[in-house]
Amino acid sequence: MTETILGIILPFLGTAAGAAFVFFIKKELNTSIQRALHGFAAGVMTAAAIWSLIIPALEQSADMGKLSFIPAFIGIWLGILFLLALDHIIPHLHSGANTEEGPKSNLARTTMMVLAVTLHNIPEGIAIGVVSAGLLSGSAHVSFESVIALSLGIALHNAPEGTIISVLMRAEGKSKLKSFLYGALSGAVEPVFAVLTIAASSLMVPAMPYLLSFAAGAMIYVVVEELIPDMSQGEHSNIGVIMFAVGFTAMLALDVGLG
Repeated sequence: MTETILGIILPFLGTAAGAAFVFFIKKELNTSIQRALHGFAAGVMTAAAIWSLIIPALEQSADMGKLSFIPAFIGIWLGILFLLALDHIIPHLHSGANTEEGPKSNLARTTMMVLAVTLHNIPEGIAIGVVSAGLLSGSAHVSFESVIALSLGIALHNAPEGTIISVLMRAEGKSKLKSFLYGALSGAVEPVFAVLTIAASSLMVPAMPYLLSFAAGAMIYVVVEELIPDMSQGEHSNIGVIMFAVGFTAMLALDVGLG
C-alpha cells in the first residue's frame, strides 16, 4: 500500500515543485523557454504512453494471438474520444491563446487557464490509477518498479507544466503565493482520478489492457492537441523538437531502467 501511495503522490509533487519556481522567477518566461518546457513534457508523455501503457496492454492480451491489438486499438480510441468530449463540455483557455474553448462562460481568464491544465491532467491520474490497480491486484503483471517509473515520468512532465501555469498566473497580476497555489492545485486532479480509477478498476482486472490503452489514448490526445502546438508557437525554432527528444529518451531510459 505504501508503494501505491508513493506512486499516486509523486506526480502531484512534481507539479508543486515546478510551480514553486514562481518564487525565483522575476519576469515572464520567454518564448524559447516555454517551447523547451512544452517540448520536454510532450516527449515524456509520448514515451510514457508507449512504454508504460500501450506495450504492457499488448503484452497482457498476447493470448489473443493475431488479434492481440484489439484491446489497445479500442482503448486508445476511447481515451481520445473521452478527452475530445471533455474539451467540448468544459470551458478552458490554453496558455498563449486568446480564445476560450468549450461552451461560453463568464469564468475569469485565470480560472479557465487552470481548467485547461486540470482537464489535461485527468488522463495522467487515470494512468497512475490503472497501473497501481494492476500492482495491487497481483494479476496484471505490473511491478512496483514500473509504477514508480511511470509516476516519476509524469512528475517530470508535470514540473514544467507547474512552472508555466504559475508564471502565467503571476503575469496576470496574482501574488507569488497565489500563483504558486494555482500552479500546484492544477495537479491535484491527478491523485483524485488515480484513487477513483483504482477503486473502479479493482473490479475490472480482466479489462486492464483496455484501461491501460485508454489512458495512453487520452495522453496522446493531450500531446497532439496541446503540447505540440505550444512547442511550435511563433517563429521557427528547433528547441521544442530537441527538448521533445530529450524528454522522450529520458522517459525511455527511466521506464526500461526501472521496469
